[in-house]
Amino acid sequence: MAGDYVHGYSGREARRLIDQASSLAELFHWDTVFPTNSDVLEAGCGVGAQTTTIARNSPQTRFLSIDLSADSLAVARERTTDAGITNVAFLQADIFNLPFREQSFDHVFVCFVLEHLRDPVSALVCLKRLLKPGGSVMAIEGDHGSAYFHPESADARRAIQCLIDLQAGMGGDALIGRRLYPLLAEAGFKEVTVSPRMVYVDASRPQLVDGFTRNTFNAMVEGVRAKAIARGLIDPESWGRGIRDLHRTTERDGVFCYTFFKAVASA
Repeated sequence: MAGDYVHGYSGREARRLIDQASSLAELFHWDTVFPTNSDVLEAGCGVGAQTTTIARNSPQTRFLSIDLSADSLAVARERTTDAGITNVAFLQADIFNLPFREQSFDHVFVCFVLEHLRDPVSALVCLKRLLKPGGSVMAIEGDHGSAYFHPESADARRAIQCLIDLQAGMGGDALIGRRLYPLLAEAGFKEVTVSPRMVYVDASRPQLVDGFTRNTFNAMVEGVRAKAIARGLIDPESWGRGIRDLHRTTERDGVFCYTFFKAVASA
């Protein structure tokens, strides 16, 4: 049921996820606060890139963060411990085979997970069963089709398309952000609301130039070079030009924009 993780599990990928989370924490989580004494399931916590922020924002909330990868969970545990966070427990588990009774949680949080699943609706249905009456789900996803930049570059767009195509070939959807509303509605959630969160980056925002454009988005695209070339999606020369042009957007006259989508719905 699950798709493969197109970005892999390297140390570089862990750093990329953490850079993304730290540079975009305010954009994603200025309004992420869970009620006191509630139980929240974080489904697919990875290396804990989002965990530390959501747990810190709601210190009187109990979080249980799950992931398939034991290695990722080890990193997540270390990060929360180092941050002095004590309201999170971790468990290795599969979203499609969760060891919990129905109606075990007040809320569910899922971030950058649905894009990697072959059947995100089934995953949402599984998570919905775990929610108590009146409970809610919060989902955050990106959409690589939302990227636009200056200077414009056909080669850069080809490089981004390679990532989109590779993820699709593995059963995922790099364009899933635009689908959050229909996915949640199909899974049976009610009162679905979606909030676009656009990242705008220019030279006046050097933290985002490094934290997002260079170290998050460009690093994500660069990470699939070998797969893209091996599968004949692009030739090495075009790839090199595309990556060069993506990094060109980080110069003083460059601009980069990308939109994430944050959805909230009730069970």
